[in-house]
Amino acid sequence: MRNSWSNRKLYQTLCRKKTFTDEFEPGKEKLKRVLNIFDLTALGIGSTLGCGVYVLAGTVAKSIAGPAVVLSFIVAAIVSSFSGVCYAEFAGRVPKAGSAYIYSYVTVGEFIAFFIGWTLYIEHTIGTASVAKAMTNYLDALLGDPQKRYFKKHLPMHVDFLGEYPDFASFFFVIFIALIVAWGVKKSSTLNKAFTMLNLLTLATVVASGFFLGKLSNWNIPKSEIPPGVDGGNGGFSPFGWNGIIAGAARCFYGFIGFDSIATTGEETKDPKKTIPLAIVLSLFFVTVAYSSVASVLTLMWPYYDQDPDAPLPVIYANMGMPIIKYMVTCGAVFALMTTLLGCLFPIPRILYAMSSDGLLFKCFSMVNEKTKTPVLATMIAGVGTGLLSSLFNLEQLVEMTSIGTLMSYLMVCVCILILRYKNNNIVSQDLDNSEVHIIYKWWNASNTGLTNKDSQYVSRVLILVYTFAAVIFCICMTNVNDCEGFLKLLLTIIIGISIAFLIISMLMLCRLPQAVENLSFRVPFVPLIPCLSILLNLYLMMELNIKTWMRFGIGIIVGLLIYAFYGVHNSLEDGKQRIINDKEHKQEMKISN
Repeated sequence: MRNSWSNRKLYQTLCRKKTFTDEFEPGKEKLKRVLNIFDLTALGIGSTLGCGVYVLAGTVAKSIAGPAVVLSFIVAAIVSSFSGVCYAEFAGRVPKAGSAYIYSYVTVGEFIAFFIGWTLYIEHTIGTASVAKAMTNYLDALLGDPQKRYFKKHLPMHVDFLGEYPDFASFFFVIFIALIVAWGVKKSSTLNKAFTMLNLLTLATVVASGFFLGKLSNWNIPKSEIPPGVDGGNGGFSPFGWNGIIAGAARCFYGFIGFDSIATTGEETKDPKKTIPLAIVLSLFFVTVAYSSVASVLTLMWPYYDQDPDAPLPVIYANMGMPIIKYMVTCGAVFALMTTLLGCLFPIPRILYAMSSDGLLFKCFSMVNEKTKTPVLATMIAGVGTGLLSSLFNLEQLVEMTSIGTLMSYLMVCVCILILRYKNNNIVSQDLDNSEVHIIYKWWNASNTGLTNKDSQYVSRVLILVYTFAAVIFCICMTNVNDCEGFLKLLLTIIIGISIAFLIISMLMLCRLPQAVENLSFRVPFVPLIPCLSILLNLYLMMELNIKTWMRFGIGIIVGLLIYAFYGVHNSLEDGKQRIINDKEHKQEMKISN
């Protein structure tokens, strides 16, 4: 009996959901609300529109999609917008610091919330380290590789999974940015806006000069004019066909990672329920326009098969005899990297702060400086950890691990949106007939214009679970079917067909269920279609990552789970008891004062 009681208590702890009041009580807020719509949009653009705009378009155009890289960016933007609108609705529902961590804590439970929060921490840390590494590599190459030559000679590192030499420059760059973030949210936001404006000004110059100097003939180069020995496909606008456009979109998708940093500012934003959703949508729109415009002028100015994969824009302007614009673009890339570095580092202390405030991480992470109104200690610890990663590891290894946490958090947010949309929020429950046959009949024939109830909520969660499981099976089989032969290939094909049937049927049944009636500042359109498509696409991209990437990332996850097992579970229980006591005392004080 004692074991049964303790197991039930553990289960309740792992599934415990966080609650919060919509209105924040005066004097209770630790962080300062100073950010407006312009600040958040600049943060989203700066985090997303980084080095990729100067490199990614040329790489994809050269050997993957050709001039149709423009369509690849548009397809990637549509896929990203599915997750973006889910983030936007959730940000309106839960205007607190912590992004997908707090979203999953409110809707799913504590264990999943910790898992997502820790995953986000790892993803942002690795992403920031990769940006810092890319920035120092870029600057070092611009100056003739002085750091690389010196440290490879005097302090080489002969370890397979580490870099060739310790990158001290990247470490100090990260610490410098961490000091700016710790200095104050308004000051770091002002600097971010300045860097973003310089970045956008550079891109505007590129687009204007590109449309003036571009030639439409570069979008329709016949195969006969492609030099021998060059992989130029079949020529024309889409030399690698539809497969090239989709493969390019999968590559371009990672250029849109970063808008979720907006969602971590819930406690530092004025009117977060309206401002955060609007900022997410605006930043995605502006970034899509920028990527598509740069991709267009890039392939109009110079043949796609002759693009430089590492620095396409400076090489093009050098070849065209325009050194001034070449150096402008080079400086713009530096500002873009600085902006991305600031935007990537900004969410990390907010995630640590949110998890620490809930008792899942060490209390020191939730300490807020009285002068700066920022979690200074969490910021500096995040900066040191990120700096060490960037100085010790290879850029390729860092980049490979960046996307798993992002895709996983996107997936969880979409699942949470479905759970909330079909949640029973009616005071008076309207149960269906208890007959099993009658219940199954009503599952399929339920009116989606009715009110939610306990049965419709239960059915929706079963269907969401079935859809997600079928999506996992479908994605695993799809990513491996082409590598198999004979009976195994036939078996995987049959499983794919069965999983597609489950996906379609479960989504259609969700369409027939009533949704919760709520007054929200922003709602995801076409539910359940958009969240379901986002779940499928995010899972597919996750399955495309190689096993070594999953193993490296898994080490970080294991460390996090050990922290939760030996610290978080017990401490969150104690914090929960203390919060209940404090709430009772506060209510009694309010009664006495009234």
